[in-house]
Amino acid sequence: MNSAARIEAFLEMMSAERGAAENTLSSYRRDLEDASTEIDGGLAGAGAADIRAYLDDIAARGFAPTSQARKLSAIRQFFKFLYAEGLRTDDPTGTLDSPKKGRPLPKTMSEADTGRLIDRAAVEAGDAGLGYSDRLAALRLHALVEVLYATGLRVSELVGLPVTVAQRDDRFFMVRGKGDKERMVPLSAKARTAMRAWLAARTAVPAFAESPFLFPAASDSGYLSRQVFARDLKGLAARAGIASAKISPHVLRHAFASHLLQNGADLRAVQQLLGHADISTTQIYTHVLEERLVRLVNDHHPLAD
Repeated sequence: MNSAARIEAFLEMMSAERGAAENTLSSYRRDLEDASTEIDGGLAGAGAADIRAYLDDIAARGFAPTSQARKLSAIRQFFKFLYAEGLRTDDPTGTLDSPKKGRPLPKTMSEADTGRLIDRAAVEAGDAGLGYSDRLAALRLHALVEVLYATGLRVSELVGLPVTVAQRDDRFFMVRGKGDKERMVPLSAKARTAMRAWLAARTAVPAFAESPFLFPAASDSGYLSRQVFARDLKGLAARAGIASAKISPHVLRHAFASHLLQNGADLRAVQQLLGHADISTTQIYTHVLEERLVRLVNDHHPLAD
């Protein structure tokens, strides 16, 4: 079995046994095929020295430490699979150190800017002077923004929501996230109202009648693409007087988490809401907790200046 066939076998395992998403599988494929192309004789037969030389090469090519670490992680998992399947008697990645990478603070938005963004979306959704297609787009964007900020969903989870979420007036719904894991997500009254308004408009579109998705589109997936939502969100930000370069769906997800912590939420609760499997992922928000503790001491300690 050559390197290409073993990579295919690994990806099939990741899909069938671990429920890896299409985006994850595509990322693994790119990283493993790149390594296999660059290493003489292919990846499957590589030794520790070959992989170390490859990592040195991608560092010299200017790949960021985060990209280097991601590529090494894919290679590690590939060799663990080969070892477990008896296709290798060793794991050449065992002695390799991960590239040192910093943990940059996530981009976020202030509560004031987030409020301006959502208010602008609400105003546009309520503009009776808009034409039919523009009003439909405005109602959809308002629902997307309200739900994203209310729930902190990943953008892939948001655009792929089933229509049944809006058909029930529940304060919670179940979302299927990474690794095919389900979690319960609370929904604010404003988000439910925006979803119902979009649902009413959506119901009047014959082309959407048979779609199982809340935000259907004529795409390969059958629902709104992340790229279209990101583009529309940047346009909304510009109209709200917010620099579009500062806004993305992921920034709103970070704002959801940061604002919860700023207002007293527990880190473990935020971990569950975001769908992080490991608390260490959520700890990128530790700076928010530190700021809150400093403010708490300064405001309430009797000897504080």
